Amino acid sequence: MPDALTKTKKTVAIVGAGPVGLAAAAHVMERGMEPVVLEAGPEVGHAIRQWSHVHMFSPWQYNIDKAAERLLVAGGWNSPPLDEYPTGGAIVSQYLEPLASRTPLRDRIRTSTRVTAIARAGYDKMKSNGRAFEPFTVRYRNDKGVGTLKADAVIDASGTWFSPNPAGADGLPAIGEEEMAARIVYGMPDVLGAARGRYAGKTVAVLGAGHSAVGTLIDLVRLKEEAPATEVIWLLRGDKPEKAFGGGASDQLAARGALGVAFAALVADGKIRVESGFKVSHIGPEGTRMRVATGDGSCCRSVLVDELVVATGFRPDLGFLREVRLALDPAVEAPPALAPLIDPNLHSCGTVRPHGARELGQPEPGFYIAGMKSYGRAPTFLMLTGYEQVRSIVAEIAGDRDAAAKVELVLPETGVCSGPAPSVPAGAVAAGCCGGPAPDQASGCGVADVTADGKKGCGCS
Repeated sequence: MPDALTKTKKTVAIVGAGPVGLAAAAHVMERGMEPVVLEAGPEVGHAIRQWSHVHMFSPWQYNIDKAAERLLVAGGWNSPPLDEYPTGGAIVSQYLEPLASRTPLRDRIRTSTRVTAIARAGYDKMKSNGRAFEPFTVRYRNDKGVGTLKADAVIDASGTWFSPNPAGADGLPAIGEEEMAARIVYGMPDVLGAARGRYAGKTVAVLGAGHSAVGTLIDLVRLKEEAPATEVIWLLRGDKPEKAFGGGASDQLAARGALGVAFAALVADGKIRVESGFKVSHIGPEGTRMRVATGDGSCCRSVLVDELVVATGFRPDLGFLREVRLALDPAVEAPPALAPLIDPNLHSCGTVRPHGARELGQPEPGFYIAGMKSYGRAPTFLMLTGYEQVRSIVAEIAGDRDAAAKVELVLPETGVCSGPAPSVPAGAVAAGCCGGPAPDQASGCGVADVTADGKKGCGCS
């Protein structure tokens, strides 16, 4: 039976019980409305648990939502040191789990509940007259079967972790990729921990040029120190490896700058075999191993490996939103007003300004995509930006348009991007730079940052 639609209090359905989803629920509750959080996984923070070993680039101060913090403090919670850098596991155990179990949110979260479709009650996508006055129908499946929730508004904060991009350079799975799935991992496996036995002593290729690929490659080199038979190959589609080295000392996040500096040193020392201009087209078995090829599969180049890590980013799952009227950028798959701010073809992560309900609104009134999913296929996202998104969205749902329009978030000048950080001393950033101190306005995500004396900074090869 469908849940009864609350008449005296707005019901807001929130898809996803990650940091942004639970922050949205906290803001909804503070506004006197009723949140219902639907989480596909068995526990809150299900996606983060998949990368629990990874350190954030940003310290705790950038990873705690204000409304969530107020709920936690009221329940006797003690904040972790704000200048420490948490792992994904710490985010879950020290923040999300207390938020979900020790605050009034505990009665508003439904785990193991996968949303399968969202629509307007009694209206298919084609029908317009009176549409905006009807509640949403949120169809879900759990261990009891299929259920329906009625809601006045919906915030989709389901993320993108479980929709990774494939290895194929054209956005499609490489030929043979699906058949070789047992030897392929997407994202950032715990090569020094839980997955150590899978990679130690093996030839491992990592495809990608972002922070996840770089972090995995660094960890594989460290694994090689313990298991010398391990061979590390970096496959990147572009022809300029130095683009992955980042901004070094000009990055206001020391951990992110250190990542690029450490990686550049490993490449320079020949500890990582680099295969640039490698656009994967075919993957297939060869004896007991796997051949990964670029070209038409019969010529050009290929590498013979035991394992492949695909770290080529993620894309949003839009399948369950088929009956919702959406407007998305054709390339980034983000809301059109947000897309130009985050398109990696146009910007560095330092140029993304705070944004909220105005940029994230959809043609379907009362429906919003927030968090990492709002960035579509764009690669960089700050958790604190997600918190500002839902603060603004919830204010608009509550009818407080002044608060919805107000920007309440101030970011560091070079921007902040969440992601993996290796255990590299912050001092390594300055020591590894090849151009000297950076100017005040350097971009934290620049490839070859210009330093004060006109030379290239830590982005140089």
